[in-house]
Amino acid sequence: MPLVTTRSEDEPRLSRPVRVAEAIKNWVVDKGLKAGDRLPSEPEMIEQFGMAKSTIREAMRILEAQGLVRTRTGPGGGSFVHEVSTQRARALLGNYFYFKDLTIADIYELRCTLEPQLAASLAGKLPDEVLIKLESIVARYPKPASSADEEREQHIASLQFHALLAKQSKNKLLGFLIDFMTNMLADLTVYRKLYNPPNVELWQRGRDYQVQLIKALREGLSGEAYQIMADHMTTAQTLMSLQEAEIQKRFI
Repeated sequence: MPLVTTRSEDEPRLSRPVRVAEAIKNWVVDKGLKAGDRLPSEPEMIEQFGMAKSTIREAMRILEAQGLVRTRTGPGGGSFVHEVSTQRARALLGNYFYFKDLTIADIYELRCTLEPQLAASLAGKLPDEVLIKLESIVARYPKPASSADEEREQHIASLQFHALLAKQSKNKLLGFLIDFMTNMLADLTVYRKLYNPPNVELWQRGRDYQVQLIKALREGLSGEAYQIMADHMTTAQTLMSLQEAEIQKRFI
């Protein structure tokens, strides 16, 4: 059975349990199984994939660790297809980048490309309840922070504005990528203390862009929403990069 994922030529050969786990994933897709559907029993798996019991068990443990299978014991128990949650997928991908030493520029290179497109696609399509939620987020930082702790909370709240927009996208991949980046940026901001000292210009210009964006989204102005978000991202990248450089100077 073909692998679901594509490997580069320099990657090591996958172990037998990993290959079987990939084969099981292919089989689930081929059969059209959905989250909650029961998987075959262990003896049926052994017969289906022609592998030893130990290999099947290890393959199932791999799938369970990936969040794709959930096992229940007792009456009605067994192994079932499980849908990976956004939080788990975000955590797994975050683990990959943990030692990659990402910079503000790395994150904003993607944000500047993706978020204006998202804003344009949502113009005139958001229900009032979402627009009200966006306004309530902006209302949480009505004035500049008076302390580093307050600045940190404002940064995180501001990124929640973008995460909420990401959740409204009909393009699940686009929404996930933007949500992932906002969470990465929040973690990076806290870890590297990019909120200290407070940055009044970042607060003022960021908040102004968000207020303008809500208006454009409500009025269905797709082109205007695109440009506002593009300007917002470019400005944020410039100011955050300066903040990052200032922090780095402290350690030189």
